Amino acid sequence: MDSGLVAALARAVPTGGLITAPEALRTYECDGLTGHRVVPSAVVLPESTDQVAACVSACHQARVPFVARGAGTGLSGGALPVADGVVICLTRMRAILDVDIQGQRVTVQPGVANLQVSDAVRANGHYYAPDPSSQSVCTIGGNVAENSGGAHCLKYGFTTTHVVGVTLVTPDGRVTTLGGAVADAPGYDLLGVVVGSEGTLGIVTEVILNIIPIPETVRTMLCGFASMSAAGLAVSAIIAEGITPAAIEMMDRLAIEAVEAAVHADYPRCQAVLLVELDGPRAECASTFARVEEICRQSEAQEIRVAADASQRAMMWRGRRAAFAAMGRISPDYYVQDGVIPRGRLAPVLDGIAALEQEYDLRVANVFHAGDGNLHPLVLYTGSHHGEGDRALELAGRILDLCLSEGGSITGEHGVGSDKACAMPKMFSEGALEVFTRVRAAFDPDGVCNPGKVLPTPRLCGEVPGPYRPHPLEIAGVATRM
Repeated sequence: MDSGLVAALARAVPTGGLITAPEALRTYECDGLTGHRVVPSAVVLPESTDQVAACVSACHQARVPFVARGAGTGLSGGALPVADGVVICLTRMRAILDVDIQGQRVTVQPGVANLQVSDAVRANGHYYAPDPSSQSVCTIGGNVAENSGGAHCLKYGFTTTHVVGVTLVTPDGRVTTLGGAVADAPGYDLLGVVVGSEGTLGIVTEVILNIIPIPETVRTMLCGFASMSAAGLAVSAIIAEGITPAAIEMMDRLAIEAVEAAVHADYPRCQAVLLVELDGPRAECASTFARVEEICRQSEAQEIRVAADASQRAMMWRGRRAAFAAMGRISPDYYVQDGVIPRGRLAPVLDGIAALEQEYDLRVANVFHAGDGNLHPLVLYTGSHHGEGDRALELAGRILDLCLSEGGSITGEHGVGSDKACAMPKMFSEGALEVFTRVRAAFDPDGVCNPGKVLPTPRLCGEVPGPYRPHPLEIAGVATRM
C-alpha cells in the first residue's frame, strides 16, 4: 500500500488505531461467512464521525477501495475485505449518544450492540424491537447495512421500520444527514435507499432509532408436530385467521437435536416444533392465545407447552436463539442459507428441500422465521471429506432456486453480499440490475465503497478475488446517464 495513504490513515485515527501487521490483519479476513477470506492491506479503528470521514477521504483521494465492518457476524460476506483495500472497523464507536424517552428515540454510534439499546431503555418501560438471534453481539451499524430482522419482525418489522435518521459519510468523505427525529421528512427517501444497501453507498456513523413501549403481557407456547408439513399448515392456519403473532418460529428434528445437545432447552421429541409468541394488552392477548392453541391442536400438534413464567419463556427462546451455534454439536461444518417464500408454500418447499437432501446425500437442518416465510436451511457437511463442501454449496444454491420458483426471494435478512451476488440475475432483469448500478454509481462514482458486493460482476462470478478493478458499470460514466 502507498506510504502516503498509510501516513494519512495514521493521522486520521488515534494512536493504535491503524493495523498493518500481517498477522493482525488476518483477524479481519472474513465475516461470519468463513468460506470467503481476503486479507486487507490495512485496518483502521476510528472513534468518531470526523475520523471516519478523514479515513474515507484519504482512501478516496488515493482511489483505494474500503469496506466498513462492525462485529463481523454477517453471513453473506458483506464485510469481506478487498485484497489491496482498507477495512474501516467501527467497533470502537460504541457510545449511546442520546436517549429521548418522551420522543421514543435513541441515538447511537454504529458499534453499539443491538441488545444494548433495549438494555439502555428497559428501566423506562421501552425496548428496541428488531432482534436478530445474534443480538447480544451484532451491532447497529451492521443491522442498518443488512436491514436485519429477527424473530419478532413478523409483527414489528425489520430494521428499516425503526431507523428514522442516520449520519452518513459519503464515499468521497463528506458528512451528511438523512432523515431525523421527525417522521416523514420531505424529499426523496434517501434514508430508505441507504438502509439495507450493505455498506455500498457510504458509512453510517450515527443512527437515530425508534423505541417502543414494552407490551403489557407476553404469552409463549411451544408445540410439537409429527412432521414439518403439519407444522407449516398450522402456521398458515394461524395467519389465515387474521392473527399476527409477535413471532412464529419453526425448527425440524435435526435442529432440535443440536440445541438439546448444546443448551438442554427441553424441547419435545418430535419431527418439528413451533415456537409461537403473542404480546399486547392482557385481555386481547389471552383470547387470541387461546385461539392459537386451538388451531395448533386442530393441526394435530402432538404436544403443547405454555410458558408459565419468564424463566420458562427464556428457556424456550434460548433453544431457538442457539440454533445456528449449536450445529457444531451434530456436524463439523455447515452452510447457512437465507431465502424467502410465500407462507402458503411452506409445505411444497419443505418437500423440495427433503428431496434435495436425498439427491445430494447431505443433511439439512431447518430453522425458519415461519410467520413471514423466511427460511434458514443449514446444509451440514464435513469439509475434510473431498467434494462435500462443493456439494453443500451447490445444494444451498438449489434451495434458493426452489424459493424463487415459488415466488420468493434470495434473501430475507442476511443480505446478498459477495455470497449471493451471482444469484441476483435469477431474480432481477438486466434492466433492473442496471438501475441498481446507476443508483450505486450516483453515490459512489469511483466504485471504491465496499466493491464487489450485492451486484454481480465478472470478478466475483467466476474469478478468484484479487486486486480490485471496477466493473465497467461501476465507473462514473454510469452516473452521468441517470
